[in-house]
Amino acid sequence: EVQLVESGGGLVQPGGSLRLPCVASVLTFDVHAIGWFRLAPGKEREGVSCISSNDGSTYYADSVKGRFTISRDNAKNTVYLQMNSLKPKDTAVYYCAAAAHAIIRVGAHLDYDEYDYWGQGTQVTVSS
Repeated sequence: EVQLVESGGGLVQPGGSLRLPCVASVLTFDVHAIGWFRLAPGKEREGVSCISSNDGSTYYADSVKGRFTISRDNAKNTVYLQMNSLKPKDTAVYYCAAAAHAIIRVGAHLDYDEYDYWGQGTQVTVSS
């Protein structure tokens, strides 16, 4: 079983930045990928970003491209989501997830049903 712990959420003004760490209980190389998802009130869960353990490839939702960056620190078993130029529409609970049981299908890196383990989430609120 893989345990994931997110942190770093909070209240930030529009245009501000936050960095969300996701600490895994296993080596990041021991899972196929780690992704970030978000859930806002009244909306469906949205895949935000993913980093592949195989080759370090990264994937982003169109809504965050150019503003968010995913990275990993293998020595710390941690994946980060750097969020810049935040907008009120980015307000949500952010979850990290690990795809551990199978390689993610091509084109499905931001599909939540490809992931097996989930963290508890961290709230991000963008408001003035």
